[in-house]
Parts: sequence; C-alpha cells; structure tokens
Amino acid sequence: MDISEKLKILAAGARYDAACTSSGVDRKGGHQDGIGSASACGICHSFASDGRCISLLKILMTNYCLYDCKYCINRRSNDLPRARFTPEEIAELTINFYRRNYIEGLFLSSGIIQSPDYTCEQLIEALTLLRVKYKFYGYIHVKAIPGADPELINRLGVLADRMSVNIELPSQKSLNALAPDKSKSSILLPMGQITQKIRQNSYEIVKYKNAPKFAPAGQSTQMIIGATPDSDFHILRLSEAMYQKYSLKRVFYSAYIPVGDQKLLPPAGTKPPLLREHRLYQADWLLRFYGFRAEEILDEQHQNFDPLLDPKCNWAVHHPECFPVEINKAPYEMLLRVPGIGVKSAQRIVTARRQAKLDYNDLRKLGVVVKRAVYFILCMGKRAEGLVMTETGMMRSLMSASVVKELEQNGYSGEQLSFFDSEKTVPTLEDTVKCLTGEM
Repeated sequence: MDISEKLKILAAGARYDAACTSSGVDRKGGHQDGIGSASACGICHSFASDGRCISLLKILMTNYCLYDCKYCINRRSNDLPRARFTPEEIAELTINFYRRNYIEGLFLSSGIIQSPDYTCEQLIEALTLLRVKYKFYGYIHVKAIPGADPELINRLGVLADRMSVNIELPSQKSLNALAPDKSKSSILLPMGQITQKIRQNSYEIVKYKNAPKFAPAGQSTQMIIGATPDSDFHILRLSEAMYQKYSLKRVFYSAYIPVGDQKLLPPAGTKPPLLREHRLYQADWLLRFYGFRAEEILDEQHQNFDPLLDPKCNWAVHHPECFPVEINKAPYEMLLRVPGIGVKSAQRIVTARRQAKLDYNDLRKLGVVVKRAVYFILCMGKRAEGLVMTETGMMRSLMSASVVKELEQNGYSGEQLSFFDSEKTVPTLEDTVKCLTGEM
C-alpha cells in the first residue's frame, strides 16, 4: 500500500476526534538550524461550520486496534480497510506537507496495537524524528495512550506541545456498556499524571533555565454527545470537575455520528445532535470565562438545555430577581451575566464608565448587543426609550434568527418545544462565532 492510500484511510479514521485545537502556546522556534514555530501568530486557525478546528495535519498512526469500542469506527470488530504508518512515514509526511505550506502543525493519534506501551513507543519515535532529525519546532498535539507506562507518557509530553486523553463517554456505566476494554480510572490516571507533570515543570523552568518544557500548551479531552442517555447536566458537571481537578485547557464535545448498527447506540441514519453540541460549547464558555457554575446553568429539575435559548439567556430569563442592572454601577461579574454583554464588552464598559456616564448609544459603540441586553439593564436609571416589555418581544429578541424563522414557518403559538423536535435547527453563523469567541 503506497503512502497516499494510507493517508486517505488514516486521515478519514481521525476525523471524528474534535480535540485538535492548535492554540494555547506561544513557544517560538528559536533555532537557526530548524524550521517551524509554535508561537500563537505562527499557527493558522481554520474552523469548519460546526466550530471544529481543521488547521492541522490530523492523522492516525494506525487504525488497527485491540479494543472493540462500539461507538468507534476503528473498533476491532468493524470490517474496514486497515493501514499503518511507520514513524519514518509520519515524520516525512509532516515535513513535506509543512514545506508545501499545507499545514502549520501535526495532530497525531492512534489505535492500540500490540499493547499501550508499544503504541506509545511508536508515537515517541515519530515525534523524536520530527524534533531531532528534521529539526521541526512547529506545533504538535499528540494523544496520550491510557494504560501506557508513566515514563513513556513523560517522554511523549517533552516532545509535544499539547497532550490529550479522551474520556469519550460521561459515565462508567456507559463505558461498561460500549467500551468494555476501558475504564474511567484508566483514562483519568494519565490525565492526572500529565497535570502533575505540567505543574512540576512550571517550577523546574523557573529554577533551571534550560529545563525541557512539558506539554506547554496544556491538555484537553473530548466527550461524545448523544451516544448514551447521559443528561446535559451530568456532562456539564463532569466538565466542571475536570477543569477544576486537571486544569484542562478545553473540553471538546463531539456530536455522535452513527458508524454502524449497534443495538445500544442510535440507529444508522440518526442525525447528529448538533444543536445539543452547540449548547454544550456555549455553556462551557460560561464555566470558563463568565463565572457560572454548572448548578446555575442546569439542575436536577432541568437536566437538558432549552432548544430555543442559549444557556446564558435561559439563566437570565429564569432569574428576574437579578435584573435590571445599572450599567454605570453594576460590578464586572454581574455585567458578564447580562445577555448581549461578552467578556470584551464588559471590560470596555468598566473602563469607559470611569470617564463618563454611559447611555444606550455608547453601549452599541462598545460592542454590546443592545437588542438582547436592553431587557436586563438600565442606563442612568432609565429603560431604553420606546421599549415595550412583553414576554413575546423579549423571547424573539433573545432567540437566534434561525430559531425564529423556523417557529414562524411552523406556526409556533407559544408552547414549549421538546429538545429532540428542535434538533434539526442548525446553529447560525452568528451562533458559531459566539461559540468560538465566547461573546454571548
């Protein structure tokens, strides 16, 4: 099998992994005899319509695998073409693509062959060739192999900019049913090891000038959404716990795409729950940048997201006692909870109001989406001129344009739609930008 056929098979096998962001590190090449740089401005970012990063050469070392995870296209029992790159082929392919300006970095994962230790050793050999033989100092994101020896994980982290261990499913019960070869503890163990090593390395770098960096861009993980009956509340609480315990850079959410007929999984032909994935990314931004807790966004009585409103708007609508807030006096933390005010616009408000009182026109100039915010704020003690406070008007302003259009076409009369009835609603370009920039 020639290299182009291998590339076709192994690039296709990697497409379901969403955790391939190329941001988060500002390490310059700094070597006269090498090529490539992993500085923030040296990495090109390109996003698909659903928000996935596609800027890296994204391949598997092999799609052969000892495991038989029911949700995975590369599972042992699946009848599909198999291929395997050698470490030399991975290194040569990456360098050739980089020199042709096709890519800015590498995302490398693999099925488990022979054993976790052997698989990890092969990944280490490929990255060593890139770093030492070809002197490639560009961005590399590699998947750590659960079950591999801790020393091998350490060696891999020294060669890579970012590492990730995919938790895949939100609960041990789901793993037992769909991935009997895996356990939550085997996945969390290397995740904890990477976290500890990153923290230790931060002290070593301060103490020793030439200490090698360990995964300077941190680590991330991925969860599959829609393959199991786990609720959004359960998923969000798990994400919050992992952010706190493992200091993750990102949790990625991947809408499940049926890859075969399995009685424990959604049947073939089922549409991926893109709206649910979209809502989880929005809620994830609220956890990381807006000061929300998972228990505020969802709770035991409301375990799934509202299909009509994004999580921030939904929280505001259900907490009228917190509003309206006075723009010229409200603390920064409260400004972040107002729909239509994002992190940047909240910072601008705090800076601008030191010089003068702000009115609604000023807010527009500062980047506030006044159409959303107007129902929750006061400027100099006054509501916006001509504002009519009706539930219908407020809901139409808070909903995305695609949702409003669909409701009008279907003759919506005010009743609450079920989550699954609305899954055909595809996030708009505005929605996608909000997920990527965090402005809500």
